[in-house]
Amino acid sequence: MPAERLSYVVTAGPRTVAGLLRDSTVSAAALGAAGHRFATDARLLAPGDHVRLGVRGVPWLPVRLPAVTVVDEVSPTRISTSLLRGPLHALTHVTDLVDVPAGTRVTDTLTWRAPLGLLGDPLVVRPLLRGVLTARAAGLTSAVAGAADARVVVATALIDDGRLLAARRTRPEALAGRWELPGGSVEAGEDEADAVVRECKEELGADVEPCGRLGTDLPIDAGLLRVHLARLRPGSAPPQPLDHSALRWVSASELDALPWVDADRAVLHDLRAALP
Repeated sequence: MPAERLSYVVTAGPRTVAGLLRDSTVSAAALGAAGHRFATDARLLAPGDHVRLGVRGVPWLPVRLPAVTVVDEVSPTRISTSLLRGPLHALTHVTDLVDVPAGTRVTDTLTWRAPLGLLGDPLVVRPLLRGVLTARAAGLTSAVAGAADARVVVATALIDDGRLLAARRTRPEALAGRWELPGGSVEAGEDEADAVVRECKEELGADVEPCGRLGTDLPIDAGLLRVHLARLRPGSAPPQPLDHSALRWVSASELDALPWVDADRAVLHDLRAALP
C-alpha cells in the first residue's frame, strides 16, 4: 500500500501533544483553514469515537467528499484512526510521538488503497493527503504555542480494592449530577503531586498518595487537565462528599454506566486498563 509521511518537532512534551491532537477543535480549525471539514460528537476523542470528514478534493470546487473514520488508539505515544467509509478503499492514519530534547517528534503516517490504483495515486490521492498532513501540522504547532502558558488542573483517579472513586458534581448547573474525578487547579509554586494531595484533602477529607500520571493531557476550557493515579494512605479517613453531592466506588465494568463529564469520559479507556 502507498504511504505518505510527515515528521516534525514541536516544543511540548508527548502527553501535551497527544492531548492537543485528540482535541477536535484543534483539528477542525486546522483542516477548516485548508478547506476541509472535521466534525465529531465529543471535543476530546477516545477509542471508538467516529470522525466525520468533508474532504475538498479539488481546491477550486466547493464539493467535499464525505468520509467517516474511527479512532482506534489514543495514548501518550500514539494516536491512530482508520477509515470506516469514504472515497478510498482503505485508509489508516498513525501518529507516533517520541520525546526528544526539544520537545516531541511527531511522525504522521498515512497508508491507503485508492479506487484508481497506481493511476490515481500520484495525480489525486497523494497530493491531497500531503496537504491534509501539512495543514494538521500547522494547526498543531499553533496549538502547542497557545498551550505553553495554560493553567494546569489535576484530576485524581483514586483506586482502592480494585475500584475507582467517582464524585457527583453539584455545580455549575450545566454539569450538576454528572460524575467526575475529584481535583482542581494547581496553585502557584505547587507541583502536581502536592495539588493532588491537597485537593483530595479539601474535597474528600482523605489522605492520598499519588502514584503517577494516567493518559494524555486533556485540553479543557480551564486549561490542561492532567489525571494522576492515587491510593489511600494507611490510616486515612474514608472519603466523604465534602464538595460533591455523592461519592461512589465503581468497578471497571460499571464505568460506562455513569454520566461522566466530557473530559473524564475521554480517559475511561485508560481507567478501565488501570482497574483489575
